[in-house]
Amino acid sequence: MAVCKDDVEILKPRTDKREYRRIVLKNSLQVLLISDTETDKCAAAMDVGVGSFSDPDGLEGLAHFLEHMLFYASEKYPLEDSYSKYISEHGGSPNAFTDSESTNFHFDVNTDSFEEALDRFVQFFIKPLMSADATMREIKAVDSENKKNLLSDNWRMSQLQSHISMESHPYHKFSTGSWDTLEVRPKAKGVDTRQELLKFYEQNYSANLMHLVVYSKESLDKIQSLVEDKFQEIRNSGRSFPSFPGQPCSSEHLQILVRAVPIKEGNKLRIVWPITPEIHHYKEGPCRYLGHLIGHEGEGSLFYILKKLGWATKLYAGERNWTLEFSFFTVVIDLTDAGQDHMQDIVGLLFKYIQLLQQSGVCKWIFDELSAVCETGFHYQDKVHPISYAVSIASKMRMYPPKDWLVRSSMPSNFNQGVIQVVLNELSPDKVRIFWESKKFEGLTDMVEPWYGTAYSIEKVTTSMIQEWMSMAPNENLHLPASNIFIPSDLSLKDQEEKIKYPVLLRKSSYSRVWYKPDTMFSSPKAYVKIDFNCPYASHSPEAQIITSIFARLVMDYLNEYAYYARVAGLHYYISSTDGGFEVTVVGYNHKLRILLDAVVDKIAKFEVKPDRFSIIKERLTQDYQNLKFQQPYQQAMHYCSLLLEDRSWPWMEELEVLPNIKAEDLAKFAPMMLSRAFLECYIAGNIERAETESMIEHVEDVFFKGSNPICQPLFPSQHLTNRVVKLERGMNYFYSKEGLNPSNENSALLHYIQIHRDDFMLNVKLQLFALIAKQPTFHQLRSVEQLGYITVLWQRNDCGIHGLQFIIQSTVKGPEHIDLRVQAFLRMFETQLYKMTQDEFKSNVNALIDMKLEKYKNLWEESSFYWGEIADGTLKFDRIEAEVAALRQLTQPELIDFFNAYIKVGAPQKRTLSVRVVGKEHLAEYKATKSEVAQPGEIHDIFSFKKSLPLYGSFRGGAGHVKL
Repeated sequence: MAVCKDDVEILKPRTDKREYRRIVLKNSLQVLLISDTETDKCAAAMDVGVGSFSDPDGLEGLAHFLEHMLFYASEKYPLEDSYSKYISEHGGSPNAFTDSESTNFHFDVNTDSFEEALDRFVQFFIKPLMSADATMREIKAVDSENKKNLLSDNWRMSQLQSHISMESHPYHKFSTGSWDTLEVRPKAKGVDTRQELLKFYEQNYSANLMHLVVYSKESLDKIQSLVEDKFQEIRNSGRSFPSFPGQPCSSEHLQILVRAVPIKEGNKLRIVWPITPEIHHYKEGPCRYLGHLIGHEGEGSLFYILKKLGWATKLYAGERNWTLEFSFFTVVIDLTDAGQDHMQDIVGLLFKYIQLLQQSGVCKWIFDELSAVCETGFHYQDKVHPISYAVSIASKMRMYPPKDWLVRSSMPSNFNQGVIQVVLNELSPDKVRIFWESKKFEGLTDMVEPWYGTAYSIEKVTTSMIQEWMSMAPNENLHLPASNIFIPSDLSLKDQEEKIKYPVLLRKSSYSRVWYKPDTMFSSPKAYVKIDFNCPYASHSPEAQIITSIFARLVMDYLNEYAYYARVAGLHYYISSTDGGFEVTVVGYNHKLRILLDAVVDKIAKFEVKPDRFSIIKERLTQDYQNLKFQQPYQQAMHYCSLLLEDRSWPWMEELEVLPNIKAEDLAKFAPMMLSRAFLECYIAGNIERAETESMIEHVEDVFFKGSNPICQPLFPSQHLTNRVVKLERGMNYFYSKEGLNPSNENSALLHYIQIHRDDFMLNVKLQLFALIAKQPTFHQLRSVEQLGYITVLWQRNDCGIHGLQFIIQSTVKGPEHIDLRVQAFLRMFETQLYKMTQDEFKSNVNALIDMKLEKYKNLWEESSFYWGEIADGTLKFDRIEAEVAALRQLTQPELIDFFNAYIKVGAPQKRTLSVRVVGKEHLAEYKATKSEVAQPGEIHDIFSFKKSLPLYGSFRGGAGHVKL
């Protein structure tokens, strides 16, 4: 237990070495201090108890707009964007979000910069400057953010549910804000948005409505002294938390069936009930209990039956959109095309399952089992990044007593039949709201939701109708789940005698290569297993790639009802197709991991095609491919860039084209051929011994490669996978233009890529240092000042060990050709800043990057992802971090300038540039008008002719023999 300043014990995980303290400042600000002597990042999160529910009428989005505005400047630090600049330059990232009843601001930063970062942060809440000039620019940024969301089904359906509620309740409101709500409409009424903004801040940003989490390396006493010094100045106006009593739905909004037209392909049912918020009984966990059962996927469950009937591919059940006053229990079902024709049967089966729960009574053994799983999950939770941890706590502090600030509702422990029964009774036909989404409703609706333009219609659904649906539904054997065999009982740590710093090559044969990394950092009873099946036949054509995808999804599908119990118990498995085959990942508690892995291996080895499941998986995969055209334009640009650069990649349009013609018998013939030649690249890490690792892989080899009629033969040396990347020509500025795939999307996007070098420690750190220094100025100039678009980023890019830099900007304001010119103008302007950088600034940036690089992995998954990346790319530089830090310590400022002049500067002799321009609806006419019939220098018309015309970088991968034991 960690003791509060007021002697309240804060429940913390058994394995947690951090110290916690609650304090309340004189201005009534409640604070949780967290001391973690092992951390290499500090973080803070401030949750302000006012959100979009408090937006004044006629100023929708004001709370969200204020969240944006506070980042600009303060009286103490008046230089615009200097807060974000400081955080970015010292290894951190700032962010914020606006919820219905709160607004959360947060950042992380390197430990030696925390005090100044905190001082800059606190100015948000003391004396921010919200200049008139910044006001207008940031309204445009909010509008750009809203336009990004307009064609997102998640945003559209969420707003539709809000729209169909009482207009007098704030749940009904539109919360994001737009140019229309923050500029046009207020202006027409003579309302000054900036004055309203200042008034809103004065009224609502009061210390007694705030909750702060501060996460630091220092002792609790030192953190407390720092917090008292900086946060006492926040004004306390004595304002009460805004309250929104009453339910958002009256009787006219219940017992309804809403048909809605989505943007994407696919059919979905959302069945929603207003319920008593679980927060009032979080230790009894009624929603967790009911969500566990209604959302179960084991034999006899609702999903199992729907899947067996071929009607559903996914089901979720649980509490959503809750506040202290109201809440909704939601069941979301992804329907197949056949399921779309059986909506009434599906809703009938759901109510039959709820009836089963009523008849069975609330089961103590199920609650106890769930409680045990939750308790293990809490006490053995993985460490996460300080910023994520701080946000997760701060955003819920107001809802829970201090002793439960860490555990919150994650560990139901009080079995109370009555409390669960109350919520179960609320899942009744007379309170239901059914939202049914399908493209098949196009032209059949008579209403339009005003903010997103979603077409919908409403009809009443009576209790007697639902009872009839129940009676007509198939008579299937619905029953409660069995007891869970995957719950771990052995959570002991293995005695790792060898303190292995990097993965070791445990064994190598013509069948496999096995990398082993025992846990020496996390002291956690968990393991990570990755087996990559390198199968040359899996990716030699678009058809092969698609059939491999179906194969991987089918294996997942076949295992689901058995392996779902493992998932509940904290043991997860993934099977996914890759560029060269497929990979199996099993991660979680190590105690029962071998049982699950053996089941997965057995299912692959004995694979057979079930035609009914094949059809459903194929239908789902077809929808996924069709929906790629609804990706954000910047995501489309990233796909084209990969297609232009990677030697072995098929366009998804080609894969979609072949998909309709693929039949079950094609897969039946293909699967044995795909597996006939294979090489297994294996990585095993965590709380697992060397002998266990060897035994595990020996078993896998025995299954696939041994016996009188083996499933697999080893690869020939020529068959080992390579991953090669196109080498752009020096001094060339290539560009590829493409119309956006969704004609309704107004946004255009630019990806401006600068290819620099093949993996090399010194060149790597020069690139990383440049990216660190240029990241925030890019955002400030192109987003804050020029207002080109809400999505404006500068990222490093690594294609199989080939490193570069990419500017990504999505915009409704300007077309991609213009944005490309602005990126080049920025680089010219930044050149001056780079040359003017002082030696102290250079050193500060180098030290910030070193601190970032030396940041420890937080958990096994994070560590394994890094090492697996080295194995997958073939670079195998497991000591990369130490080597790059050593290179950084040698780097001089003139060397960085030389690097910029050679590779990045506009017009640099060695510069290799590729611009991918995706043209949206807003800029299509301009694009077509200026499009030249004559090929311009560097213009790419055909991706594949372009790739064939250029040389390739050498591959780091390409054979099992390139590492010696």
